Amino acid sequence: MITLEHRDDGVAIVWLDHPDKAVNTLSPAVVEEFNQRVAPLLDDASVRALVVVSAKPDTFIAGADLDLIEDLGEAEISAMSRDGNALLERIFTSSKPVVAAVHGAALGGGLEVALACHYILATDDPKTVLAQSEVMLGLLPAGGGTQRLMERVGLVAALPMLLTGKRVRARRAKKMGLVDAITTPGGIAETGVRAALAMADGKLKRRPRKKSLMDRFASTAPGRAVVLRKARQQVLRRTRGLYPAPPAILDCVETGLKEGRVAGLARESEYFGKLAVSSESRNLVRLFHSMNEAKKPSGGGEAREVSRLAVLGGGFMGAGVASVSLGLCPVVVRDLSDEVLGKAAKVVDDGLKRQVQSGAIPSVESDRRRSRLLLTTEVGDIEGADLVIEAVFEDVELKRRVLAEVEERVAADAVFASNTSALPIAEIAAGASHPERVLGMHYFSPVPKMPLLEIVVADATAPWATAVAHAFGTKQGKTCIVVKDGPGFYTTRILAPFLNEAVLLVEEGARVEDVDRAIKDFGCPVGPLALVDEVGIDVGAHVADELGRAFSDRGLESSDAMARLYEAGLHGRKNGRGFYLYPAKKKKGPKPVNREVYSLLGGAERRTVEASEIQARLALMMVNEAVHCLQEGVISSPRDGDLGAILGIGFPPFRGGPFRYVDAEGASKIVDRLETLAHEHGPRFDPAAMLTEMVKSGGRFYES
Repeated sequence: MITLEHRDDGVAIVWLDHPDKAVNTLSPAVVEEFNQRVAPLLDDASVRALVVVSAKPDTFIAGADLDLIEDLGEAEISAMSRDGNALLERIFTSSKPVVAAVHGAALGGGLEVALACHYILATDDPKTVLAQSEVMLGLLPAGGGTQRLMERVGLVAALPMLLTGKRVRARRAKKMGLVDAITTPGGIAETGVRAALAMADGKLKRRPRKKSLMDRFASTAPGRAVVLRKARQQVLRRTRGLYPAPPAILDCVETGLKEGRVAGLARESEYFGKLAVSSESRNLVRLFHSMNEAKKPSGGGEAREVSRLAVLGGGFMGAGVASVSLGLCPVVVRDLSDEVLGKAAKVVDDGLKRQVQSGAIPSVESDRRRSRLLLTTEVGDIEGADLVIEAVFEDVELKRRVLAEVEERVAADAVFASNTSALPIAEIAAGASHPERVLGMHYFSPVPKMPLLEIVVADATAPWATAVAHAFGTKQGKTCIVVKDGPGFYTTRILAPFLNEAVLLVEEGARVEDVDRAIKDFGCPVGPLALVDEVGIDVGAHVADELGRAFSDRGLESSDAMARLYEAGLHGRKNGRGFYLYPAKKKKGPKPVNREVYSLLGGAERRTVEASEIQARLALMMVNEAVHCLQEGVISSPRDGDLGAILGIGFPPFRGGPFRYVDAEGASKIVDRLETLAHEHGPRFDPAAMLTEMVKSGGRFYES
């Protein structure tokens, strides 16, 4: 991985270039290579300074090689961290200047390598991002990140990076003191050499970071105590105590502040071993790997390039799809309303403005992308599109009319995708001239933020059409899963009974806030009733009606509560009245429960329902339905089922998804719980046949 370039001026350039990977990663082998080949240069009198730089086109170091720790024990993993920390501490304490010349991603251990250097040079390029992203994998920085980041940027600026994995780009990093200088990508090694020589000659020193009033407060013992206490409170509120990594990070930070960096590094290594073998981290790392695997081309067809995209419907979803596509090709958005198109333009413009402000794209790129957008009321403007994404109202007849209109104006090999969350694609494609090119591309709201794309294929859908949708969605930055056509597809199908069960609990006398609190304590980011308010009670009623007919085939009945609430004028957040009340002026604190719901569902008298009962009924309803989907071939693998549940509808990531959850709990235990619930509440809890067969065979969904 390391190539050394010894220059006549006394600078040694350490080139990083992993021979077998597209990005550089860290491993015990890399640490050993550094120890053998680079560390001796720190004591070599002929070497005046060192520059560490990557030969990869868009990555400095992407972090640790996670595959290497998967089969190791706690003690071995902690030892790996200690070895890495010893090397980086040797670099950090060396009297010889070491410059990190960073272009591209410096993530996790990659940033820690840079932090161990005496001067950090970074390119002002959107590809250059710096982050301590370990917390997102249930881990903590194990190469000095909890210590040296704080020393460089101060406690106040370091904590958000450590506790959330927040990424910063070069200009922001320079402003906060994380980066010492900014340069252009071309010739970064030479720029690093000049900086290294200037440091060796005593002509260049790091400028001390200008401290804010908050920095000065946090540098005092009482101030540190206040900042750390507030951070712990925020972590507990955000994670509800379900993720062990953030408290461990805070403990390492506090240890370093009280006992010094060496003690903090020792605590880092100790925690790293414990966290790496935890079920939470293992599941988050598996999720990371699954997301990467999902980027691979879908089998069965060759993807064709999309050179022009047409989006039909300029509402919030359509505008979102256009916004995430302008970096890929020209986009035409067609709607019948000029007013709607004006709002779509604002959505796109606001998104581009945010990207420029964050450093994700330069202003010239923003202008280029905006110039590729055509907003029109003329159907003829969609001609020449290779991919058409329809995002009109959820009505089968309307979608059929839109499809018929499109087929007259685009080539026979153009793909038509409906952005529907529940309507069967085969019904939309009924009567189409080319049903083989019709599929679903179910985006989640808001499109620019939500990571999942559910690609829905009907029996008639051609593999090449699926490949086009998958490739385009992946380029949009989405994690794509391919699912079989049917009512609700996968994500809506497993969400609907989950939400239905929440409403049934309210009808039985449970308090709205108790239901939502219990599910958030299980690990979901939002409670089910608050979620219904967000998407709209009218939407919930529509989906319940559509899927109710499908579930009735299994003898299951759904509540008509959402339809009753909607008829009573409760539409959710959109009109300020749902399960909660949404006053025009936002107030701090929790939203008040709309007690009108109780008069409509079960009466004013409420009873206490144990959180464990709420969690079991809702979580197992979703898990059981997910298994039904796998059993019926709606999804092709447990991996896709877990990705869809976590990224699409908020199943707790640290639990790994419905199928990982079954494996962790044991199929026998899950079946016993379901059978008990079926006895108490009816056949909707009857365990899927696949689960009962697994109990008999002793099988699992995953081998490891």
